[in-house]
Amino acid sequence: MRSDDPGDPAPDGPRLRPLSARSVVLSLLLGTHPPELPARELGRLVEGFDLGGSTLRAALSRMVAAGDLRRTDTGYRLSDRLLERQRRQDESVRPRTRPWGGDWELLVVTATGRGPAERAELRTRLAGLRLAELREGVWLRPANLDRPLPAALDEVAERGTTRPERPAAELVARLWPLEAWEGEARELLGHVGRTGRPAERLTLFAAVVRHLLADPVLPPSLLPAGWPGDELRAAYADYRRELEGEVRSLVGGSRPHAGGGGEGRRP
Repeated sequence: MRSDDPGDPAPDGPRLRPLSARSVVLSLLLGTHPPELPARELGRLVEGFDLGGSTLRAALSRMVAAGDLRRTDTGYRLSDRLLERQRRQDESVRPRTRPWGGDWELLVVTATGRGPAERAELRTRLAGLRLAELREGVWLRPANLDRPLPAALDEVAERGTTRPERPAAELVARLWPLEAWEGEARELLGHVGRTGRPAERLTLFAAVVRHLLADPVLPPSLLPAGWPGDELRAAYADYRRELEGEVRSLVGGSRPHAGGGGEGRRP
């Protein structure tokens, strides 16, 4: 469940590279509620992230044409198709959980005759729901997330709950690369205090969000001791508050909150 989208605040950063103009704009809008900024204030805001006016205008034009953004009377807003990405990003920072009693969510893909693109899209959707694939077409996870599965999945799969015979800790080790996730999370946390320039910080925390999206959010009893998920979420929450002040100072304090969003390569 690891993301392979890179973005980089520093030459020795963990799997990172500088964000493009498109990624800077989307990161800002994905972290803004509602996801809309006036054109003038957006231009002033991105100046702090090493983007010039001509570069921004070209990026905005391409993004509107591609359906990433919508023009409004005064500026730009996320398109409807990106609002779901914003919802997932918000949930990654504040996942809703419930006590775990030992049950597992189970989803078995039953649809046939789908092409490679459709199969890949479904895999992406299921991974986004923090399910993991045990074998082809069989997905599961501990039933500790307080969220319903989308009803549309009933068209392609059967779902239910189960209690596998295999010990839960062994099954978790087979389904998720926890050691790798933890290692990258600690690398990202190590850069938080050493990254100072606005462009570098936006890039770093965009990578943090992408990494949080890959956190399986398992029950505490199934996680290694000292799991850094909450620490990484807290670091991002601090950054959101920091960036919120900058956005509010430009738009007159009318925005409830804003923060750098996780944006990588175009899907």
